[in-house]
Amino acid sequence: MYSIGIYLYILCVRIASFFNTKARLLLHGHEEIFSTLRNAIRTNERNVWFHASSLGEFEQGRPLIERLRSRHPEYKILLTFFSPSGYEVRKNYENADIVCYIPFDTPRNARRFVRMVRPEKAFFIKYEFWKNMLDELRNAGTEIYSVSSIFRPDQIFFRPYAKPYARVLGNFNHFFVQNDSSRRLLAAHGITNVTVTGDTRFDRVIDVCNASRSIPVAEKFAAGSKVLVAGSSWEHDEDIIIPYFNEHPGMKLILAPHVVSDSHIERIKQALKRPAVCITDADEGNVAEADCLIVNTYGMLSSIYRYGRVAYVGGGFGVGIHNVPEAAVYGVPVIIGPNHRKFREANALLSEGGCMEITSPETFAMTMDLLLGNEERRSRAGAVAGEYIRKNAGASDAIFNAIKW
Repeated sequence: MYSIGIYLYILCVRIASFFNTKARLLLHGHEEIFSTLRNAIRTNERNVWFHASSLGEFEQGRPLIERLRSRHPEYKILLTFFSPSGYEVRKNYENADIVCYIPFDTPRNARRFVRMVRPEKAFFIKYEFWKNMLDELRNAGTEIYSVSSIFRPDQIFFRPYAKPYARVLGNFNHFFVQNDSSRRLLAAHGITNVTVTGDTRFDRVIDVCNASRSIPVAEKFAAGSKVLVAGSSWEHDEDIIIPYFNEHPGMKLILAPHVVSDSHIERIKQALKRPAVCITDADEGNVAEADCLIVNTYGMLSSIYRYGRVAYVGGGFGVGIHNVPEAAVYGVPVIIGPNHRKFREANALLSEGGCMEITSPETFAMTMDLLLGNEERRSRAGAVAGEYIRKNAGASDAIFNAIKW
């Protein structure tokens, strides 16, 4: 049944590729997987494979990749993605020797991939569990690790009708999970090769913070101003943020939407009633005249948060909030929407006072008034946010040191 589902998914992608850019990119990328590997893989090389679904998972795996590169350069590193949004942004990632898509998980593809790559070790980051691929890796004697994973009772592994698929968990040599509830859940189902190490994202955001590059136009824009940095925003987020910004001339806004399509950027511009400039068009002259800086490109957000007095992390009115630690590491209070229940770090920051939940334009206005009008309160909340990130760091070293290289 599992493989039938994979074949149906492939068919859907092929159909969607006629009218959907993302599906077309995915299909094109899959056509190149095995030729890329054939040209890059050499006999007698020691290969280690990291797989990330998309950008978020890649950032969780990145501290391990970079530790491996610096401490064990004898290994060749393969990085694969499932999503075009991950692959297209990181296909030239300098710390991986090979970057490509993971093939669709048919039995033939999995067998061909494993025989070609012959990885000594394979790391699946957070939620990735491809049954045919994992079966082939296990049969080949590859060490298989699940990194920064979270398990919940409602996941398919733990449902009575999915016991055949649940056996996929038995392929892993070890699980490095984020929390003790995941460990207990796995133990209740007979899986005990588990260590609670926390989330590698904390290490990653600290690394990014320490190495964050200066962005001159953003620095000039923010200098001496009360700036809200709104990252990974969706339309619902923007419909709350922009009206408040329009009516409060004492603040500035850096807006980094999750989708940077031309139509979305135009929608933002139409909603703004104060001067704005896109960062791709900004220079020292026009940025000084702007009150809103629109980040209409990818890859800058993790450095942009440093210019905010307050941060807003989007997604909380949709599928779920985005990367809260990415903002909190800079020691700024973080505002989020209501859909955060599955995000441990957000809930912890809410309870400790480094993060604030808003549910409407009215609660957003109250929160912004409080933070921008009370410097002591803003500073205290920001300090809580930054300290929370630092006290939860260390997962990457714990995982790396637990593995025999």
